[in-house]
Amino acid sequence: MLLWTGGSMAFILIAVTGAGYLYLRHLEGNVTTTDVGSAAKNGFSKDEAFNILIIGTDKRTGKGNTGYGDTGSVGHADTNVLLHVSKDRTNATALSIPRDLIVDVPDCPTKQPDGSTKVIPGTQGVRFNTSLGQDGRDPGCTMRTVKAVTGITPDHFMMADFNAVKTLTSAVGGVEVCVGKPIDDKESHLKLPEGKSVIEGEQALAFVRTRHSFGNQGDLDRIKVQQQFLGALARKMTSSDTLTNPSKLLDLAEAATKALTVDQGIGKVSTLKDVALELKKVPPKNISFTTVPVNDNPAEKIKATVVLQQPAAGQLFQTISSDVSLTAVKQQQKKESSAVAARLKGSRSAAADVRVDIYNGGAPGGSAQETLNWLQNNEGVLKSSQLGNADTPLSKTTLEYAPDQADQARKLADIMGLPASAMKPGQSEKNSQGLPAIVLTLGKDFKGAGVPLTAPTKAPADLVKSTADKQVCST
Repeated sequence: MLLWTGGSMAFILIAVTGAGYLYLRHLEGNVTTTDVGSAAKNGFSKDEAFNILIIGTDKRTGKGNTGYGDTGSVGHADTNVLLHVSKDRTNATALSIPRDLIVDVPDCPTKQPDGSTKVIPGTQGVRFNTSLGQDGRDPGCTMRTVKAVTGITPDHFMMADFNAVKTLTSAVGGVEVCVGKPIDDKESHLKLPEGKSVIEGEQALAFVRTRHSFGNQGDLDRIKVQQQFLGALARKMTSSDTLTNPSKLLDLAEAATKALTVDQGIGKVSTLKDVALELKKVPPKNISFTTVPVNDNPAEKIKATVVLQQPAAGQLFQTISSDVSLTAVKQQQKKESSAVAARLKGSRSAAADVRVDIYNGGAPGGSAQETLNWLQNNEGVLKSSQLGNADTPLSKTTLEYAPDQADQARKLADIMGLPASAMKPGQSEKNSQGLPAIVLTLGKDFKGAGVPLTAPTKAPADLVKSTADKQVCST
């Protein structure tokens, strides 16, 4: 079970109480680190949006855990949440990824005990949870799988096993949950009356592990229960009852850090504290929990796995990667100024009159030729040429034009789906015939010919979500 609040919150609570450096180093020593190579960033930036993949394994380590998880499991990715924290820290999105989602796991370089690197071959059409543990895969493999599925790159990971739920809930004196009906689950041994209850330890683990007491008794309904539990835990950890109790603070810090495994990029005490303080800036009411939109796998008669529901899944992934909040919070993300937006206002030339030179400035190989073919064959932009690679790679696609070419630039921006910020008034260049041409440079953000680059401004409609500030009764 994933507890993203645990380790980071422990560092907040201890740091703000003035704990000594030696004790913070002691907490750092509790945390296990794993070298996942290039899958994770080397450090942490306090000035950027960031993504942390939180993994809960089903490895049955620790006292009393033999009744849970797959028999003999090597520790698969049982619970997975991609936490995106916005650049301005006004909001965060916790995206649950079903363990039974059918995916293609890519080839994965893994560090070996002797320091060498072994590439574990990828597998196609398998459950997401096999991205960890299976064939010796490490958390870096799960990070790479998330990127392959969503297009969102995890910067770091935090991983915990079953013990995390038990030790953290006990450290804070229990977590209040709510159920809409009495629960008596003979498999998980969970017994709860209808309404509110305070649970901790073994009972808390049973609550987040049971899949026979809620909804359709499947993993998707269990994910909803886990999301509600996470919100309850976050509220309890930041409550005055916890913050003003030195004994609870120390117990929480010890339990949380002992439960965590992280990548080397955030394994140092100073870095963990930085991550914690950035997370603390996000108001609970703007922390959204949601799940990847999926459908039952049509290839199965007995429904056991799921597949992405498109286009809803793709729209949600783009919303998150564009740093758009799923809550109603007023967006403080950068909006194009009226002066920039004005670049898209005005007349348009005909597509046949647009004269453009295309360069690859960081897009995947072949993108310039692909765009040229698409513009000429599909959009009627016949006066176009592709001129290979740009002199300097760009993070964002740009369209440069002279003042008397604005109508051509506006037309091409419409065709390409470019935002006003991509348009760069200034100079053009001479094409191979010596005629003036606007210059399209495809940056690292280029997603393919015909795929708009304008970012979404709001969350997808009909998205099922909850927020960390409100208690919901599980049914």
